[in-house]
Amino acid sequence: MMANTSDVVGLCKDLIRCPSVTPEDAGCLDVLQAFLEPLGFTCQRMVFTEQGTADVDNLYARFGTSGENFCFAGHTDVVPPGKVNDWTTDPFHPDIRDGWLYGRGVSDMKGAIAAFAVAAARFLDTGKDSFGGSISLLITGDEEGPSINGTRKMLERLKAEGETIDHCLVGEPTNPDELGEMIKIGRRGSLNGHIKVNGVQGHSAYPDLADNPLPRLIGFLQHLVSTRLDDGNDHFPPSTLAVTSIDVGNPATNIIPARGEARFNIRFNDHHTGASLTGQLEIWRQQYAGDSELDIRISGEAFLTPPGRLSDILTRAVETVCGRTPELSTTGGTSDARFIKDICPVSEFGLTNRRAHMVDERARVSDLGDLCRIYRETLGLYFFGPSR
Repeated sequence: MMANTSDVVGLCKDLIRCPSVTPEDAGCLDVLQAFLEPLGFTCQRMVFTEQGTADVDNLYARFGTSGENFCFAGHTDVVPPGKVNDWTTDPFHPDIRDGWLYGRGVSDMKGAIAAFAVAAARFLDTGKDSFGGSISLLITGDEEGPSINGTRKMLERLKAEGETIDHCLVGEPTNPDELGEMIKIGRRGSLNGHIKVNGVQGHSAYPDLADNPLPRLIGFLQHLVSTRLDDGNDHFPPSTLAVTSIDVGNPATNIIPARGEARFNIRFNDHHTGASLTGQLEIWRQQYAGDSELDIRISGEAFLTPPGRLSDILTRAVETVCGRTPELSTTGGTSDARFIKDICPVSEFGLTNRRAHMVDERARVSDLGDLCRIYRETLGLYFFGPSR
C-alpha cells in the first residue's frame, strides 16, 4: 500500500515515461489501471472514434457501488515537447534536480493524477470499510487535442449505463505560483471567429475601378477591439477579445486585393452565451464588413459552480495542508470541466500552472506530496465530514 511522498513521485515518473502526446496513450492507462485494480477499483476502458479523428483510449475506474460517488477527472495526454534538444533533460525520462521533478506532463496533469490515485489508496487503507460511498476516476487521452473522443463521450456512455457522479474534482494545474493559491469554480467560454471580407481586385492607381475589402475589414475589427463587451461580475472578470491573425496574401504593392480575412478569439463570462455573441457578431458583420462571410466556432460555454459544499471542502483541505486560503476563481482557459458541469457540481484544483506546456516543464517534489495530502483530506471531509 502506498504510504509516502516518494510513492506519489514514483507513480508520476511511471506516467511521464509514457510519451502520451495526443492522441497516443503510450501505455499511460495501463500504468494507472495496474495501480488501481489491486486497490479494488473496477476499471472500464472506453475507446471512441469518429470520422476524421484518431481513436482515443479512455479509462473509468470506480471503487464502490453505492452511496455518493466522488469523481476525480483528468487527462493523461500531453502537448508535444517541441525540440528535445531545448530541454535540459529528456522530456519523457523524468529527472529530479534541486527538489524539482522534470518531465512533460508533470504539472499538466500527470502529477495530479498520481497524487489522487495515491490519495485514494491512503484513504481506502484506513476507511474503505466504513465510508459507504464510491470513488471514481474519469481519465481521458483527448483533452489537449480536439476533445472529441474523450470526456464528453465518456459521460454520455456512463449516463446511458445508469452511472451517477455526484461531485467532480478536475486536477488541472490551477495555482499561479504556489500550491494552494487558487481553486477554479468555473471557466470563461471561448469563441473563435474567422471573417472573410470580399472585394474586387484592381490596380492601386485606379481604386475607383476596384472594390477594396480592407477598409471594411479594418472597420469591422476596429469596432470589435473598441467595444467593451461587459464589466464582469462577482465571479468573472470582463470578457475579452483578441484579434489573432490578419491575412491578405497580397505579394504586390500595386494591387488592390480581392479578399482580406482575419481571426479573433473571445473569452466570455456568463453574461453571454455562444449563441448570443454569434448573433451580435453577425449584426456587426453586416453593419461594418458588407459582402463577407463569418465562421464562428464555440469551444466552450461559460459556466459557474456557485460556492458551496465542494469548494468549501477543497478550501478547508488546502487550509489544513498549506496554511493558506485559496481564491475561488474563473480565470484562465478552458478544460474538460465544461463537459462535466452538465452532470454535477465541478471544481478544479491541481499543481501550479506557470510551467505547463513549457520546455523543462517541472513541479516541486514537495508540492506533489502536499497535493496528495490535500486530495486525501478532501476525501475524508467529503465522506466523513470535519469531525471524522
